[in-house]
Amino acid sequence: MRVLMLSWEYPPVVVGGLGRHVHALAEQLAAQGHEVILLCRQPTGTDASTHPTEVENRAKVRVVRVAEDPAHLSFEHDLVAWTLAMGHAMVRAGHALLRGWRPDVVHAHDWLVAHPAIALAEAAEVPLVTTLHATEAGRHSGWLSQPLNQQIHSIEWWLANRADQLITCSVAMRHETAQLFDVEPAEIAVLHNGISPNPWRVSPAKVAEARASVQAKDAPLLLFFGRIEWEKGAQDAVAALPAIRRSHPGAVLAIAGQGGYQDRLVDEARRHRVRRAVRLTGQLPDQELAALLAAADVVVLPSRYEPFGIVALEAAAAGAPLVASTAGGLGEVVRDGETGLSFAPGDVAGLTAGVRRVLADPASAARRASAARDRLSTDFAWPAIAAATADVYAASALTLAAARPRPASPPQVDHPGADRGRDLPRPKIPSGNLLLG
Repeated sequence: MRVLMLSWEYPPVVVGGLGRHVHALAEQLAAQGHEVILLCRQPTGTDASTHPTEVENRAKVRVVRVAEDPAHLSFEHDLVAWTLAMGHAMVRAGHALLRGWRPDVVHAHDWLVAHPAIALAEAAEVPLVTTLHATEAGRHSGWLSQPLNQQIHSIEWWLANRADQLITCSVAMRHETAQLFDVEPAEIAVLHNGISPNPWRVSPAKVAEARASVQAKDAPLLLFFGRIEWEKGAQDAVAALPAIRRSHPGAVLAIAGQGGYQDRLVDEARRHRVRRAVRLTGQLPDQELAALLAAADVVVLPSRYEPFGIVALEAAAAGAPLVASTAGGLGEVVRDGETGLSFAPGDVAGLTAGVRRVLADPASAARRASAARDRLSTDFAWPAIAAATADVYAASALTLAAARPRPASPPQVDHPGADRGRDLPRPKIPSGNLLLG
């Protein structure tokens, strides 16, 4: 099949797990014989003189990177306008492609490419397949109190209802999508994220070096990695640290990543009097992160909201014992007692108990880590995921684009923790090469 895929991030411009997903999926589809053209963007803050629109072939994928328009728009301050400008650039590049090439399907990844994906699918008169990787309501605990939140929600609603076929990365995300956007659950395909385990294996020397960089003592090393945002729950790992250090003196918590919640996280560490036991490593290159994962005695993923949890796959690929919340897709990725230990989102006592259990019985923790790694070659293998995606493409049928009303503002859903998730600062999005879950 001929596939036109659109994503707002694609290596080397990677902001989160979405970029890794799109990269691996596109290359695996191409390896299976499909013709894939990927529309993406140049780094943030560039312009057409420094980074003009370019076309390159990477692993049989034709990548078209569109230049930013000259207008002074920034992600941090003009999110919707910035997104529309990016979409306009993609539409122009897409129409140039359509002069001599016609896809069989257009595949959109998340709301930021809604406008160009819809426009190009309609211009080519082909089905629109959409993967929703997360939702604005989910990221904000159901509380969409600001105009920007509601604008993003309305674009997500439009994209979900306009798509000829929807895909989510977990059963939890299917339920969330169906509820938020008035879509029948049976009409949503669930295709997990995948991973290629080999790049996550590093030499023992590199592992020892990584451990020494954050833990000089012969004491436990805990690791959180991913975006430092409220919904990722690093604050719960910090809150658990005093109790963990009482039973395991000298234990430290390394936090690898960056994000808009970092300053508040430092304040939390001071409030719990563990600031000296918290190591902020910043964003790490792939191999350094893989080494640190392998060096950790336990990897903690305390997400309050997690559509899938590709970080759990990355930890498994590195052979790290895992303690994770059951938020969203993490509850499907981590099998409690079999491939890791689980606790309820926001349950600091449960997190503490899980970490203590790992540290008290490292042999059992190693067996669970090994089972998690073995599962990667079956349930989360990219060849099978790409083949299933191609089946969705083949089964998708073009429907007439009907006029759609503006959706009503979503209800505000309060639950424990929602107050702390409201109106948190939107993260600054760097333009470089990031490794984030």
